[in-house]
Amino acid sequence: MSWQDLIFLAGNVFSLVVLGPTLRDEMATIPLGTTLPSAIIGLIYGTAFATLGMTLSAFGAVLTEVMWSAIALLRSPNPFSSFSEKAPGTHPSPRSPSTPNK
Repeated sequence: MSWQDLIFLAGNVFSLVVLGPTLRDEMATIPLGTTLPSAIIGLIYGTAFATLGMTLSAFGAVLTEVMWSAIALLRSPNPFSSFSEKAPGTHPSPRSPSTPNK
């Protein structure tokens, strides 16, 4: 185990701590354009770290990928939701009443 392995692990643990509240907040919405690329990057980093023998970094990166995947699944707007529920051109905030923005 190298000091670099510990530094990357610490960075990933910090990411997990910071992302935790987003996963717990039922009102949070994070676009798929943010969550999916972040999850994919975590998987790529985890694979790269594993091939370099940095097992702790690989483990941390994969955990971060799992967290981003969970956020994508639970906190991203459903792209297949019914468009008939919304008036064209309106995007109400999830924290506000469901009245159209003017």
